[in-house]
Amino acid sequence: MTMNDKAIYDVIIIGSGPAGLTAGIYTARANLKTLCIAGNVWGGQLMQTTLVENYPGFPDGIQGPDLMQAMRKQAEKMGVEFVDKNVEKVNISNLTVDQYSARAIIVATGAEFKWLGLPNEQKLIGRGVSACATCDAAFFKDKKVVVVGGGDAAMEEALYLTKFASSLLIVHRRDQFRASKVMQDKILTNPKIKIMWNTEVKDVLGESKVEGVMTTNGKIDCDGVFVAIGHTPATKIFEGQIELDARGYAKKEQEAKGIFIAGDVHDHKYRQAITAAGYGCEAALDAERFLSDNT
Repeated sequence: MTMNDKAIYDVIIIGSGPAGLTAGIYTARANLKTLCIAGNVWGGQLMQTTLVENYPGFPDGIQGPDLMQAMRKQAEKMGVEFVDKNVEKVNISNLTVDQYSARAIIVATGAEFKWLGLPNEQKLIGRGVSACATCDAAFFKDKKVVVVGGGDAAMEEALYLTKFASSLLIVHRRDQFRASKVMQDKILTNPKIKIMWNTEVKDVLGESKVEGVMTTNGKIDCDGVFVAIGHTPATKIFEGQIELDARGYAKKEQEAKGIFIAGDVHDHKYRQAITAAGYGCEAALDAERFLSDNT
C-alpha cells in the first residue's frame, strides 16, 4: 500500500496505551478490520513506569513497558494492524485519519502528566519521582515524601500518601492553596502533613534514585517526589471536531458520529491502567454495536 492509497477499516484506534490496545483486542476479535495509529512513541504513560503492582494477574508485579509489550503482542495476534506514527490530520465528518478511512473511530489518545521541567526530573521518573500516588505510594512506606502542587489533585495525592509515608511535606509556590476548602481543611488539620509556602522546587537531587530536592528556600532531604500540578488531555488535534469539556477532556457520549472515547483522554478522575483498559473494552463493544446497527 502506498502512502497515497486510502485504506478503509472498520475501526481506527488513535492511541496505544491500555485503552487503545484493549479496544483493539476486542474489535479484532469481533472480526472488525482494525488499525491502531500508535504514535511515534507508543504505549502511553506505562512506558515511563517501572514496577506495576496493581494490574490484576501479576502477583509479583510487572514492569510497565513489559505489560504494554504483552498487550500489543496480543492485539497483533488478534489481527490489529499498527502504524507507529503520530496522527497529522483528522476529519471527523468523513471519519478519516491521515490517509486512512474508517466506519468508526476510537479516540484513546490519553493524557499527559504536567511535569516541572527540572534538569534531573525526567531521569528519576520511576526512581523516586512520580505523578501518581495510587500507582506508587506503596513503594514509599515509612519514607519521607515531598508533594509539589496546590490544587485538589495535590491534596488528594498528599492525603493518600499519608497512609504510607513516615512524613510528608507539601511544597507550594504561593501563600495559599487553590484547592477546594474541604480539601484544604483535610490537609491543614492532618498532623502528618507539613507545608512549605512561597517555595519552588528548582531540581530533584540524586543520581540513581531521589535523595532530596533543591528549593528556593534550600535543600530538603526526601526519598520521593510526587508532582501533582495537573494533566493535559491529548485532544488538541480534535479541537473543533469532537465535543470537549472546559478542561479539554473529550466528552464520552459521541457515538452518534461514529466516534468512541476511551481512557484518560476523558477520565480525569481515576487515571489507572485498569480503568483505561476497561474503557477501551467499553468503547470497542459500543463501536461493534454501532457498526452492526448501521450496516
